[in-house]
Amino acid sequence: MQYGEGFLAERSATEYGKTVHSESRYDLVGDVSKRADLMRKTAAEILGCVKPGVFHQFAQNPEHFIAQASRIIIEQKSTMIIEHLQYNQTDGCYDVDIFTANQSKQDLSKATRKLKKHVYEYAVTDSKKELQFLTDLDSGSEVVVYAKLPRGFLIPTPIGNSNPDWAISFHRERVKYIYFIAETKGSISSMQLRPIETAKIKCARKFFDEINQRIEDGCVRYDVVSDYGKLMDIIRSKTN
Repeated sequence: MQYGEGFLAERSATEYGKTVHSESRYDLVGDVSKRADLMRKTAAEILGCVKPGVFHQFAQNPEHFIAQASRIIIEQKSTMIIEHLQYNQTDGCYDVDIFTANQSKQDLSKATRKLKKHVYEYAVTDSKKELQFLTDLDSGSEVVVYAKLPRGFLIPTPIGNSNPDWAISFHRERVKYIYFIAETKGSISSMQLRPIETAKIKCARKFFDEINQRIEDGCVRYDVVSDYGKLMDIIRSKTN
């Protein structure tokens, strides 16, 4: 087959792929267009640009090839959308009940010791890294109050909802940013984060930038940190 020959827009490309268990029929162009929410013609044009060496993987594992091709296309679409994304304020707001809803379903064996500065006396953490960050927040002299945000607190994005990890309030006389919404990641390098995570972080930055413009003194900040030390580095660099 010549490069791109099987993916001409005016032709239907129905392929047969052998898996470990059976020989199944695949409509490659059709499957990708459905998953990536594209016109069939557009999907065919994109697949026609795939290098022959890469396209050979379709015959080896059709399901994986279709899934990966669709994922990459969706991520690229989302990146283009995010560049022009804008958030507008609505009348909707979260009720304080968001912190107590579904609490009975949590694994209380992961609950912390009694806390001093958290919005509730106890919190449930998902990892040792989260527990250490919480411990540092609770003892930090710059921190007034903080909350481990519940999973129901969501920021809508074109690639799925984003759920920031923490909301932190600092002493006004000590730091510039009074409120800080933080994501805690093991690595904050964009090269080491999955593309979907990086895209959601870009959306969240735009979301809080919009909020910041509507608040006096621009005192809200959103960022990604690996630990409490990194958080304070950012705070101090912006305060000085």
